[in-house]
Amino acid sequence: MTDLADREPAGQLRPAIVLSTVEDACTVFADGRTEVVAYARPFPAPRTERVAPGHLVAVATAADGSDVVIWRWFDAVVLEGVDGVRLWEPAHGTVLAQPRDRKHIYRPGSRAYLSAGLPGAEWWVAGTAVDRAEDADVELDEVQRFFTSAGLWERLT
Repeated sequence: MTDLADREPAGQLRPAIVLSTVEDACTVFADGRTEVVAYARPFPAPRTERVAPGHLVAVATAADGSDVVIWRWFDAVVLEGVDGVRLWEPAHGTVLAQPRDRKHIYRPGSRAYLSAGLPGAEWWVAGTAVDRAEDADVELDEVQRFFTSAGLWERLT
């Protein structure tokens, strides 16, 4: 296994797909590699109830050089894509989300990434679920801005 920090500049967010999780860390897959990554301190607990295989996470490099998971998107099923996007996700049931890209058509039965906690909407649908984390079209810039505005970078580890 190769440390994700060796391949990306410090502080840059990188997507990874969750393979498994325990309370303090999760096993992720990105760029053809598997890695165990700790959760950042601000990541809410209980983590085993919030993160599951198939979810997409944002990995950042902390000031001490360690990689940490700072965000997650749920892998949800699109039920309807008119006047917002209705999705079903196992932990939350049916939710209505605002699409990041209003021009994108979300087809019923397809999968998309769903998130909560970013300004502007209770729920956001970011983009279609993908097989390779590096192909994910999600709001990494918005997550970075949120962490900056909330002063969370210093509290990662």
